[in-house]
Amino acid sequence: MDLAELTQKADAAVTAGGDFTKKVKFDFGDDGKLFIDGQTGTVDNSDSEADATIKVDWGDFQKLSAGEMDPTMAFMQGKLKVLGDMSVAMQLQGLMSKFS
Repeated sequence: MDLAELTQKADAAVTAGGDFTKKVKFDFGDDGKLFIDGQTGTVDNSDSEADATIKVDWGDFQKLSAGEMDPTMAFMQGKLKVLGDMSVAMQLQGLMSKFS
């Protein structure tokens, strides 16, 4: 899966008025960004302001979304960093299951 495919899957999973109502940005470094606005139900690759920014290597993100890496362990090992509201990141588990 590449960033364009992930963006399409996220766009299909996020709906305005759905369970996830926050703004979150995944920062994959040189591989790009994924911005999810749960309030408006939009997804793009912008560098917009978010309630939480999750910094993670693209390869590690793929392992996380495939269930091959535990998010808590990735966080503890420094492979996943959360900037901003940590509770927003905690709400992502259900949404991320729709990405794989």
